[in-house]
Amino acid sequence: MRVIAFFLVGLAVHVIFFISIFDIYFTSPLVHGMTPRATTLTPPASRLVLLVADGLRADSLLTLLPDGSSRAPYLRSVIEESGTWGVSHTRVPTESRPGHVALIAGFYEDVSAVAKGWKENPVEFDSVFNESRHTWCWGSPDILPMFAKGASGDHVYTYTYPAEEEDFASTDASRLDSWVFTQVKSFFQSAKSNSSLRASLLEDKNVLFLHLLGIDTNGHAHRPMSQEYLDNIGLVDTGVAELVSIVEEFFGYDGRTAYVFTSDHGMTNWGSHGAGHPSETLTPLVVWGAGVHNALRVTEPQPYDDGYLQDWKLEHLRRVDVSQGVLPHTYLNNSDLFKAESMYTNAIQVLEQFKISLCQSLITHSLEGLVYYHTYDRFFLGCSVVLGFVGWTSYVVLVILKTHARLNRHPSILRQVKRLCMCVTVVITGFLLIQRSPVTYYIYCLLPVPIWYSVLKDSLWVTAHLCCPQVASFFYRAVLTVGLAVLSLWPFLSGLVGKAKFHSLSWFLGSLFLALFPLMPVVGREPNIHLVTCAGLLALFTSACYLWSSRRRTPLHLGDRQQFVAQVTAARVLCAYVPSLTHSSLQQKQGLPLLNQIISWTTLGSSLLVPLLSSTRLFHRLLSIFLSLAATYLLLSTGSEALFLPVLSWLMFVWINIEQEAMLAQGVSGRQEVAYTLSLTIRFLQVFFIITAFFGTGNIASINSFDPASVYCFLTVFKPFIMGGLMMWKVPLSIFTVFNTLLRNNKLLFLIVLVISDLMALHFFFLVQDYGSWLDIGTSISHYVIVMSMTIFLMLLSVFTHILTSQRLVLWRRPKVHFP
Repeated sequence: MRVIAFFLVGLAVHVIFFISIFDIYFTSPLVHGMTPRATTLTPPASRLVLLVADGLRADSLLTLLPDGSSRAPYLRSVIEESGTWGVSHTRVPTESRPGHVALIAGFYEDVSAVAKGWKENPVEFDSVFNESRHTWCWGSPDILPMFAKGASGDHVYTYTYPAEEEDFASTDASRLDSWVFTQVKSFFQSAKSNSSLRASLLEDKNVLFLHLLGIDTNGHAHRPMSQEYLDNIGLVDTGVAELVSIVEEFFGYDGRTAYVFTSDHGMTNWGSHGAGHPSETLTPLVVWGAGVHNALRVTEPQPYDDGYLQDWKLEHLRRVDVSQGVLPHTYLNNSDLFKAESMYTNAIQVLEQFKISLCQSLITHSLEGLVYYHTYDRFFLGCSVVLGFVGWTSYVVLVILKTHARLNRHPSILRQVKRLCMCVTVVITGFLLIQRSPVTYYIYCLLPVPIWYSVLKDSLWVTAHLCCPQVASFFYRAVLTVGLAVLSLWPFLSGLVGKAKFHSLSWFLGSLFLALFPLMPVVGREPNIHLVTCAGLLALFTSACYLWSSRRRTPLHLGDRQQFVAQVTAARVLCAYVPSLTHSSLQQKQGLPLLNQIISWTTLGSSLLVPLLSSTRLFHRLLSIFLSLAATYLLLSTGSEALFLPVLSWLMFVWINIEQEAMLAQGVSGRQEVAYTLSLTIRFLQVFFIITAFFGTGNIASINSFDPASVYCFLTVFKPFIMGGLMMWKVPLSIFTVFNTLLRNNKLLFLIVLVISDLMALHFFFLVQDYGSWLDIGTSISHYVIVMSMTIFLMLLSVFTHILTSQRLVLWRRPKVHFP
């Protein structure tokens, strides 16, 4: 019961530490309660048509074909004759949600969004749609409801296709854009006979928003250089030309319609987005219509040295770049008074100010003041969390020492500690009551009190040092390569090579092979199903070798042999049949075969149950776990990363053999001494291999830019939470292998790993930042989240490992045997 209580308390403490960064670093800086401001001058346009081609790169639209023509002739003619163009510089994360928030709401995604769901608004915010008289939207069910939900009143109307239509395996994803254009045509056609709808359309301050997802879907499925992606751009261009004709005809060519064509983000050459590569952040912006400058020809050099003007053959036309969320007044074709009023209105919405000459300085000082009050409690809360971290780590070290040394308690000290803790509790509670602090503040500030009471009552102060190589590996994955290369020499330096030559050689080669994976790119890998098949064959070879090597030492019961044969056969079918057939079917645009989908989900669901049917002998149970996890891992792999788990598993099996042979060589009398020596030697090795499992081929942070092809064996319809969950599950599969092997039934080693992980988490707690680009913010969060998740995960996994390696699920009675 004491062990269970320890794990439950530890789990609760780490969950609180995990949540604390979102109250300390990521509270919303948005100020509510202000009155919306608007210019009193008559605007040049009565309505806005906003077209967002999701996932469209600037170069894909603006680069000419080899014959000098454009794949988007209508938009090219607008750029050259009747509109103003430029490059819109988006910010990371280059995802649909933050991109549309910047375009429509006018601010970069609130950092508090990291604690919320992808579709949910973390805070209520104002938008162009909310301030309009009417807004009609057509497009994706993932984007449109986000703005309709937060709108005041009932004037934002959305029309979406079913979510199932967002299928990466569809024969032609451009039909999503065709659906949007068809619906808009029908809408205007019906407005001609619907008097109330027509009256609403003829009012001012209206917005028509077309979200075009086909380009993004084709980019994910076929890559941006594919014919499908490029043809989709031509389809959108044709649709825009027809739309403009319909709109102008409906409104009688009144010249009161403004058009904006842009994109929320771009896409990398390998079909992903989310990071800060120029192919993801540079998007096209074409504006024309009422209140917009016509194309302006220039002869002097323009202030851009990126070479795009020459590449796109547009150096003779004025280019006006913008950043998402910033008023692009250079685009406006109106009087200086109107521009000044517009800029004034934009500025006064942030702070009541008047003169433009003082605008920047006043905003800067005001923002500094806001930052001061916004971060007023950060130091106080940060100190509380640090005290909790240090206290908990000290307590775990105390538990370790108490198992190997006798620590006497002093009654007088115990009474003093009780009085001190009670006084501290009263002072903190009173302070928080005066401050009217939220409930979570009480948890963060009072949690260290019982933790430190548990430490101080034994009169023990604990200090520890961070493990620099483990921390460095979070920033430089090549550190893992160096570490694995050094570890490959361990059997030779320790003298084990003379006692276990074959296993020492296997360790040497396995470590060097594993050292190659951190050097490989996390994103941008081209799919290679042949490597997945090779990984499956390697997994089968590894299994066969260890079954053969243990046939005399630990013979298998007939039923266990049959189960291993079944698992090996299933693994072979999975690695040779499902991924290759799925890949072939998708290439031929025949969709995901239903049988493959059923097999994949069944394999995933049974991967943690099948090992419980096998023998509880160490080698046999670990081998069964490896075969089950490898099957799921292969289904989630698309290329070289598929080889990572078999190689890692090979190394773990070798480790067990080396450890056992070293102990046997010392004899029974020296077993405890050897075990103690080994525990001292490998306590940092445990964390190192766990981090290697995290960062060997990628990690949770890189899921933001993951290739959806990794989950095609399970589903192809765009479902971000299910897809993200599958990718999240892929990371722990390697952790299971390491944890089951290295920390099996060893409480001391587990506690040592827990201490090291907590110290690393404390290090990354100070590195969390809420400023800079989303890439910087996301990286700092991911480091802390990974370490904290690893700590929480280790606590849960220690219990799960015990069950998975020691319990057996009996479905039928077997005859009595002399071994389990």
